[in-house]
Amino acid sequence: MTKNSYVSDNKRRISTADMVQMAMFAALLSVSAFISIPLPFPGAPHITLQNFCILLIALLFPWDQALMIVTVWMLLGIVGVPVFIGGKAGIGYLASNPWGGYTLAFLPTVFLMAYLRRNEYKRVRYTIISVLGAVLIDVLGMVYLRFYPQSGYNWTMAVTAGFIAFLPLDMVKAAVAAQIVPAFMKLKAANKGMAVNR
Repeated sequence: MTKNSYVSDNKRRISTADMVQMAMFAALLSVSAFISIPLPFPGAPHITLQNFCILLIALLFPWDQALMIVTVWMLLGIVGVPVFIGGKAGIGYLASNPWGGYTLAFLPTVFLMAYLRRNEYKRVRYTIISVLGAVLIDVLGMVYLRFYPQSGYNWTMAVTAGFIAFLPLDMVKAAVAAQIVPAFMKLKAANKGMAVNR
């Protein structure tokens, strides 16, 4: 990100159309928790579309808006709205769950991705950043799993169940997210234009 783009980014104001789009993606992130595939590990979470939505949000929105979407979604879950994986909610899901690290990893991941990707869409760059974002979520979640008290996971178990098990499908989700960004950019621009012209 150049100095000029950083300055203009700081001066940008969030419009009503931006707020509507952010709310829509927060809702999409919430719904994605219910689309899941169980993993064959005792106590393991399901594979869901949540990290796919996180990657898409980070590639579509400016860093501050992307961070706001994920923060609002996470706060909803903390106060009891069932927006976490499997319709779970509450601070206990994050603090008393060895798999909660993957959810906590969403915040730094979405910030870094949105900040580093720059505004102009470049397919290769966006794909690389999307893949790195997916890996970062899995790595942070795996480390949290390994060191969580009473998790019972050594490094071999944590890497196998908390990283390798997720990686193949996450790479596919990351690649797909980066490819569909232009279509979503057009939709965002069209919706914003309609809101301005009303």
